[in-house]
Amino acid sequence: MTASSRPASPTAARSAPDTPSAADPPRWDARLWSVLFILSANMILDAIEVSVVLVALPSIGASLGLGLSTVQWLMSGFALGFAALLVVGPKLNAALGRRRVYLTAMLVFAAASVAGGLADTAALLIATRVVKGAAAALTAPTGLAIIGATFPEGPQRRRAVSVYSLFGAAGFTAGLLLSGALLTASWRWTLLFPAPVALVLLLFALRIVPADRGRAPVPRIAPALLRNGPLLRSAVGAATLNGTYQSLLLLLTFQTQSQLGWPVWQSALALLPACVPLAVTVPFAGSMTARWGTSRPIALGAAAPLLGYALYLWRPDARPYAAGMLPALLLVGAGFVLSFAALNMQATSALPAADRAAAVPLYQAAVQLGAVLMLPTTAWLLGSHYGHRPALSFITAVGAIGLLTALTGLRTPHRQAAP
Repeated sequence: MTASSRPASPTAARSAPDTPSAADPPRWDARLWSVLFILSANMILDAIEVSVVLVALPSIGASLGLGLSTVQWLMSGFALGFAALLVVGPKLNAALGRRRVYLTAMLVFAAASVAGGLADTAALLIATRVVKGAAAALTAPTGLAIIGATFPEGPQRRRAVSVYSLFGAAGFTAGLLLSGALLTASWRWTLLFPAPVALVLLLFALRIVPADRGRAPVPRIAPALLRNGPLLRSAVGAATLNGTYQSLLLLLTFQTQSQLGWPVWQSALALLPACVPLAVTVPFAGSMTARWGTSRPIALGAAAPLLGYALYLWRPDARPYAAGMLPALLLVGAGFVLSFAALNMQATSALPAADRAAAVPLYQAAVQLGAVLMLPTTAWLLGSHYGHRPALSFITAVGAIGLLTALTGLRTPHRQAAP
């Protein structure tokens, strides 16, 4: 970083207003930009991994002769691996070091991508997805921890975290767009393409990601943490939001491709309204929660998707798109815009600083478990020969649980703990 070597005098400041003063934040140098780029690029790769495989599921199932209940494990298996390693990740960081864990997870991710792209059996394919989810569970939070250790506390760190979050939010959208191109060649490319990208990022990371500064503390999960009201409400709210979201997209993917016969690129584009709004509004999420708090956005963010699920349950044939599928997807996207950042903030805002490091992995694991529990049930209901209504009814019911949980937060005031 560069900064002025000495503060300017008041006279100099008045005569040369463009001269930086001691109070001005120092600019990032090339090293800091490089670190943030590598970490953010890996974050977007993790997010792409989810949506690009989602669109490929019908093609994979048809090629390998797999039913919906089996092929959906390529989605829920990734979420399962992610959830399983989230709680263990901080302990590995403390024992082995953040840098070593991050680089090893990137290598494992690349290797699992190659194995998945070459797999010919359901068991091996699903196993590689679980491994990739576990690797992503180490790189995503560890990347955030590296940002915390590399960037100075204050505006610079908040700026770096905002960029990192923006890349993650944009990744799902990028995966949908990429899936249409990759699937024109083969569904195997949707599983293979992350390998060379991850290896290139790994080569740069070996030179750029800084060494650990001291030993990372091991978060301790106190029993009282598991009874914390705001944390539990946030966990349930995020689990239902993510679980219903991925379940609806699974349903729509198979409906558009298998039932309606849409080409892959059209199916992928049709899902964009569910994810583009979040990617566009992530930079403004902090100001929204600062103005409105967390409880009201979370409640509105639970009500909007529920309305979307109910509307689609009323007319589940998806035709015409503008009157059927599109309103539901826009309402789901609105739900993420309203509540995504607020849920993250509410999960830890009322906790003492000492407990936040342990609370974050628990909250993030709950987010993934929502998909782990809902995707298999949704797939089973879709294969029940009763059409899409049973699965849509299930998704709507879980969305209602999320709204009821959010409404309890409106009646329960809580104070933000001091940092």
